[in-house]
Amino acid sequence: MVRMFVRHEVADFGQWKKGYDSFDKERRGLGVVGDAVYRVANNGNDVIVTHDFETLEKAQTFVDSPRLKEVMAGAGVTGQPTVWFANPV
Repeated sequence: MVRMFVRHEVADFGQWKKGYDSFDKERRGLGVVGDAVYRVANNGNDVIVTHDFETLEKAQTFVDSPRLKEVMAGAGVTGQPTVWFANPV
């Protein structure tokens, strides 16, 4: 398993969460097998998301998806997200 971490600012968390939730079925179709959403304690528009994948290749394909970029822009992601991958130990 590979866990992808994403951190980004959003214009409005409520709007972003609606967009995130509506993308769930597509996200699963793109290889996501588990996910979680966190908000930074002192800034509710600073969001950290984790997505689990079976392989690093599936995770990278997801990150490179034009559809993901489209959904993020429509949900109000501002700026460039920070993305990193890790394996459980």
